[in-house]
Amino acid sequence: MILVTAVLVIAVTATAQTDSTAVLLDDVVVTGTRTETAARRLPMTISVLGRTALTGQYSQNVLPTVTEQVPGVFVTGRGLLGYGVSTGAAGGIKVRGVGSGADMLVLVDGLPQYAGMYGHPIADAYHTMLAERVEVLRGPASLLYGSNAMGGVMNIVTRKMDRDGVETELNFQAGSYGTVEGGVTNRARSGRFHSIAGVNYGRTDGHRPHSSFNQWNTFLKLGYDLSNAWKVEGDVNFTRFNSSNPGEVTNPYFDNDMTISRGMAALSLLNNYEHTNGALRLYYNWGHHKINDGYHPGGTPRTSLYLHDDLLAGVSVYQAVALFNGNRTTFGFDYQHFGGHAFNRAIADGAETDIADKTADEVAGYVDVRQQLAPWLTLDVGVRVDHHSTSGTEWIPQGGLVFALPRGAELRALVSKGFRNPTIRELYMYPPQNPDLAPERMMNYELAYKQRLLNNRLRLGLNVFYLNADNVINTVRIDGKPRNVNSGEIKNWGIEAEVNFDVTQNLGLCGNYSYLHMKNKQLAAPEHKLYLGATWNVKRFTLITGLQAIVGLYTATGPDVSTEDYVLWNATASYRTPLAGLTIFVKGENLLAQRYEIMKGFPMPKATVMAGANFKF
Repeated sequence: MILVTAVLVIAVTATAQTDSTAVLLDDVVVTGTRTETAARRLPMTISVLGRTALTGQYSQNVLPTVTEQVPGVFVTGRGLLGYGVSTGAAGGIKVRGVGSGADMLVLVDGLPQYAGMYGHPIADAYHTMLAERVEVLRGPASLLYGSNAMGGVMNIVTRKMDRDGVETELNFQAGSYGTVEGGVTNRARSGRFHSIAGVNYGRTDGHRPHSSFNQWNTFLKLGYDLSNAWKVEGDVNFTRFNSSNPGEVTNPYFDNDMTISRGMAALSLLNNYEHTNGALRLYYNWGHHKINDGYHPGGTPRTSLYLHDDLLAGVSVYQAVALFNGNRTTFGFDYQHFGGHAFNRAIADGAETDIADKTADEVAGYVDVRQQLAPWLTLDVGVRVDHHSTSGTEWIPQGGLVFALPRGAELRALVSKGFRNPTIRELYMYPPQNPDLAPERMMNYELAYKQRLLNNRLRLGLNVFYLNADNVINTVRIDGKPRNVNSGEIKNWGIEAEVNFDVTQNLGLCGNYSYLHMKNKQLAAPEHKLYLGATWNVKRFTLITGLQAIVGLYTATGPDVSTEDYVLWNATASYRTPLAGLTIFVKGENLLAQRYEIMKGFPMPKATVMAGANFKF
């Protein structure tokens, strides 16, 4: 019924969003190979969100747009702004029912972004401000990216300036629940030198007591072209946010507050010749977490705070070369050092008690061979050997075929393996820890079909998949005590479909749908996910609106299983004023005022409204 309702409403509104949100056959992507490659030559499923799609609804974070526009992907939320960490945190990313923790890898320009001790991405660090596009690879990507890419990869490709000059963009908006967001971004190029810098700020009182959030983020990227073939780039990104967790409505938290600082720095040397290209990249991520775990009604305030300092440092080297006609072979080497120090600090006297002070290392080598066997057939095979200092060595094979069919159609077949090494937390922290844990493993099988019609105005995609994961780390009780063991399994299969139709120059329609069947039900994984939308432009006026229907979202599993169904209607209206570069806009979310929960016990806000202005000069 909820799907029918969505279809009817979208028909009445006759609008919703589209903007190059699906992979076009001629798109060039980097996530599937580490080097720029036409997506039509790759056997894996990759969706691309361009800059216009990411900014069309003026979202501070890229994740809301990813949730709408990419089939098979779902991101948890608990409020209007901010995801938080620790107990009650949102921002868990699941692909085909896998992820939300250390199973889903987020990259910035191909480099990993996750907490060194806990292994999971930090959702509040992924800002639209720095993104030129977002590429989402659905399914395992461990061949190229190793551990944590078992469920999939989201790669944020940062912005750059391609021509001489200076461009600055200002954005400000405010609205429901005392929410304010603003930012400034500057891009510049002069000859061989180019740069981008930005600062972003956001805050909200929250729609529930004790749910406030505030954040600021800064980003700087500098580059210099040493020659036509060589260039060097350096970038740094820093995020700091304060978040309060109100807890479940039936069992609220008091004083569950946290201050989180996250940083990333990287230095890259890149080369690009006619028959070979590659890079040497050094990176360092760090974080400082300060958390008051709070207390429930009837309890007592905490006497100590939880703190940790974590790090993730590494080097990535890869080179792609055309060994002979129709060939592209990529050789790569990765090294990572990660971990940190976790401790409790007494509020009264500052005395510290250690929880864990551990690090681990991972080293890997891989080769990926893509060979055009015929004008209509391309083979892609590869293998990775990955060694973790605690959990040992893992072999990662992958193979796929791409068939170029008549009338702009393609057929892809892929078999891929994913894995995830246990995190520092799972190995060494808290009573469930187990230093003898083995990696989680998953096999993925998929078949995909894509076609473009009407001179590329109509683009269709359909794929089916089956995945089987074992050795999944669960916490069980042994002799009355909790312990992490490799006892879980995941068996999912599903269907994903997407369509984009440029009806006229002024009207574009889009939609995507995914069905997920789970043998073992997974939290935050909907059985049905549907999005319908379009963009309508009339002179200076633009209307973007869309409906998302979620059916069978598991908010609790086990003996007390619970699911949630809901429909969300969002809309953004903007007007380009006669003043050059100035656009004013108003947007609304959950305009049907639905009562729903994504996380059990955390009701989401009803209808909310924001208004603001964007100025480019």
